[in-house]
Amino acid sequence: MRYSVRPGKSFPLGATPDPHGVNFALFSENATSVELCLFDEEGVETRIPMMDRTTFVWHVYVIGVHVGQRYGYRVGGVYDPARGLRFNPNKLLLDPYAKRIEGDVSYAPAVFACVDRDDGKVSDVDSAPFVPRGVVTDAHFDWENDHPPDVPWSETVVYEAHVKSLTARHPAVRPELRGTYLGLAEPVVIDHLKKLGITTLELMPVHRKVDEESVRARGMTNYWGYSTLGYFAPDSRFAEKAGDELVEFKRMVKALHHAGIEVILDVVYNHSGEGDRFGPTLSLRGIDNRTYYRLKPNSLADYEDFTGCGNTLNMHHPQTLKLVMDSLRYWVSEMHVDGFRFDLASSLARESAGVDRLSAFFDIIHQDPILSRVKLIAEPWDLGEDGYQVGNFPVLWSEWNGRFRDSVRRFWIGDQNDVRDMGYRLTGSSDLFADDGRHPHASVNFVTAHDGFTLRDLVSYSRKRNEANGEDNRDGTDDNLSWNCGVEGESTDTAVRALRLRQMRNFLGTLFLSQGVPMLTSGDEIGKTQRGNNNAYAQDNETSWLDWNFDAEAKELLEFTARIAKLRRDHPVFRRLRFFRGEPVEGGTVRDLVWFAESGNEMSEAEWSQPRAVLGLLAAGDALACHDALGRPMVDDSFLVYFSSAREPTTVNIPANEWGDVWSLELDTAALDERTSVVEAGESATLAGLSIRVYRRVAPVRGSWRPSRAAPSLD
Repeated sequence: MRYSVRPGKSFPLGATPDPHGVNFALFSENATSVELCLFDEEGVETRIPMMDRTTFVWHVYVIGVHVGQRYGYRVGGVYDPARGLRFNPNKLLLDPYAKRIEGDVSYAPAVFACVDRDDGKVSDVDSAPFVPRGVVTDAHFDWENDHPPDVPWSETVVYEAHVKSLTARHPAVRPELRGTYLGLAEPVVIDHLKKLGITTLELMPVHRKVDEESVRARGMTNYWGYSTLGYFAPDSRFAEKAGDELVEFKRMVKALHHAGIEVILDVVYNHSGEGDRFGPTLSLRGIDNRTYYRLKPNSLADYEDFTGCGNTLNMHHPQTLKLVMDSLRYWVSEMHVDGFRFDLASSLARESAGVDRLSAFFDIIHQDPILSRVKLIAEPWDLGEDGYQVGNFPVLWSEWNGRFRDSVRRFWIGDQNDVRDMGYRLTGSSDLFADDGRHPHASVNFVTAHDGFTLRDLVSYSRKRNEANGEDNRDGTDDNLSWNCGVEGESTDTAVRALRLRQMRNFLGTLFLSQGVPMLTSGDEIGKTQRGNNNAYAQDNETSWLDWNFDAEAKELLEFTARIAKLRRDHPVFRRLRFFRGEPVEGGTVRDLVWFAESGNEMSEAEWSQPRAVLGLLAAGDALACHDALGRPMVDDSFLVYFSSAREPTTVNIPANEWGDVWSLELDTAALDERTSVVEAGESATLAGLSIRVYRRVAPVRGSWRPSRAAPSLD
């Protein structure tokens, strides 16, 4: 087919349609030629040389081409891996800015740029039959006045979920919608999230991904999706109808927003799915390898790999930074998402001397009028030297707090030597975040995540069981900080099962009673098990999918999770805007935080340095040191909370009158059916082994009984 063409424009990058045709623009600094490849319905290819180049952007306008056109590029230039150049026009390349991607990768020899992958003889075999194409799209969508829920950080509860896993087996979701974007928009799913008090749904990667060759060879798939092929295109595997993924994703966001639930995306800008030097040439590698990837300075044929996935994107180059920022802005502006969780975020901030909080990546986001206003969450580590950077991200960022996960797990498996660290984790990790001007919400607290044991497996397995992944159980961490409660794996012993349920309640209770932002992993609220698989990245089956046929234990755990989430939601003392100071707040005499030993006395410095199994803390609701939206001082109830990881019952003395005279038992993880009871100052109480007990103060001084104060409005 012959097309009428014009020079077109260098901006915007990608394929931009108008009523008369489409403008195509592609950046390549080191290419010597670029051809636009258009494919008709039968797959017949027409190549159009892109003769015009402006500031390294090759561009052409094609008249008569419309939305739905399939396309790709062939980029010519020097093939010299020793210089970091890997051009091969025999390879059809995907537009990095493609908004929709059609087709999949077939691992035929043609998808590799050289013969036998030895960086020697260049392959002259056409890869077009074996690789995906971009599809020209139209951005039109009726958002019907959709607006972001804009949930304050102090009220945020994150729910990490995989699009398919959440609904693949849900009996109340229509069969055709199970495992899809639209499945997440079903009322029964939204009701479940609302029951748990979820404000923010964090979706595991939805960018179009590619399966690694090694995974495909085992007959499996990269189910989690941490292997991105296109940073603008939603993955079609989650669409009800092929080709409708953009519209269906937007419909999902609109429905969740209508219910007051935010949507944030887990994004993978640290590496691409093209892998190491032996991987396929699908997009960035063939468009401009030196621009988009970090190459080893002393061996440009090899990639710097801080991710464990074969390559690392080159955040030193302005065009790579532009690609990432354009992608982020697109998902906020056009797809209406509310924020991002950045996978292996330390790699994005690596300068030549290592991870740098003043890197260009952070600087650009900080000043961006769109991105600086959304939720930004870092996974603050990578696999490189000094990659563990918890607490070191800039002021606008919140972070997955791995220190919280590890300290809480150690405490509940019986490690009594780290109570000082546990104290910091319970109170928002001020040791990590306070010095740089951040607040408790900088700590995204989690006990489990997609990567590792589920909550149920955390209390059921002491060793991983990853044989089903086909890697001889070598994959996944061996450092799980787990305890199987006396029996490895599933058990029919009623005492063991009861203990495991209590431990799950203890973990959930710790999560929701701690300062910071709680992140609940999908399925933990119903006791999901992966049968000990702590790296289920390739398990697109019932190992990963949630089982919605609840047994009695699942129902009990769900109700407890909803209950503890409501306690947090109703009481701002558990979600403070500022860190505790441990001293009277301005204008008052009440201390905001006090720690107690079993004796009922304040913990001494010496006691913090000794092994301990019991921690008691008093969080004062009349010392919040903050105001509501109308400028009124916020006031809440005060709570006395005991955490006991002792295996046997422990007697504690209720603190003396100056802290409160009468306390009402609100929650006990060892006795869910307890009747409301009260204790007075100076009395003793017996904590069950492995339990949390929460008391609410109902009389501050003897004889002055007062009812509970409702949590103040934040409106």
